[in-house]
Amino acid sequence: MKNFHLPLPHGIHAELRAEAERAQMPATAIAREAIGLWLRARKKAARRKAVAEYAAAMAGTRFDLDPVLESAAIEELIKMDRETK
Repeated sequence: MKNFHLPLPHGIHAELRAEAERAQMPATAIAREAIGLWLRARKKAARRKAVAEYAAAMAGTRFDLDPVLESAAIEELIKMDRETK
């Protein structure tokens, strides 16, 4: 494991320390978890953006969704939505 020095604004530091006390965990463990969650969220957002850009670029081309498959998928999503209500 590598060390990383990260100066924090007073307010964030105070919140981190308070949460560490409440959770009875080291502040470093909480900070490590928060950074990991943030990095995974950024990666997921980048992946979603890439897929959306690809879908927009391929819309109307031979690589677009098959209309029958798309219709079947929509029907299945509607069915699933009804079953969860």
